[in-house]
Amino acid sequence: MWQLRERAHPILTDQGGAILDEHTGRWTQLTPTAAAAVMLLLSCQTEQQAAHRFAQRYGIGAEQAATDIRTVANRLSAKGLAQAEEAPPRRRRWRWR
Repeated sequence: MWQLRERAHPILTDQGGAILDEHTGRWTQLTPTAAAAVMLLLSCQTEQQAAHRFAQRYGIGAEQAATDIRTVANRLSAKGLAQAEEAPPRRRRWRWR
């Protein structure tokens, strides 16, 4: 599941949006379609579900929608504003010698 980091504060509308990085104090501006992609990523369990709904909303092909969703997710992750939820860390096993 994709999610924004705790330090990222979004303002999302159908007309666009922005995400404040509390750590740096910088805003990342979003186009209306990027804001819609973020809203779908946050409301869906998987990127595939978000891409399907994005394709329906904008009347585009599934492959293009998946590319668009992945691009938004990757760019926000690269900026440190989002992350894919990872599995809990494995317990470390100690060896006695």
